[in-house]
Amino acid sequence: MSDQRSKDDARRDEALRSLDRVEAESETVAGSTFVRMAKRAQDHFGAHDLDEDDKVEVWGTRIGRGAGLIFAVGLLVYLAITYL
Repeated sequence: MSDQRSKDDARRDEALRSLDRVEAESETVAGSTFVRMAKRAQDHFGAHDLDEDDKVEVWGTRIGRGAGLIFAVGLLVYLAITYL
C-alpha cells in the first residue's frame, strides 16, 4: 500500500512539473516582455535599487527620476509641435 502511495505521489509531482513547464513555455513573447518592462520601469521609478534605510536618498531619487520623465515627455511634445 505504501508502494502504491509513493508511486501516486511521484506521478502527481511529475504531472505538476509538466504543467508548470507548459505554462512557462506557453507565455507569449510580447506579453512577457511587456510585463518585464513594466516591472523594470516600476522598480526604476520606485527607486528599489537603493538602500531603503536612507529615506532622503530614496525620495530624492524618486523625485529626480519623475522630473526627468516629465521633462522628457515635455520635450517630445515640444519637438512634435514644432517640427511636425
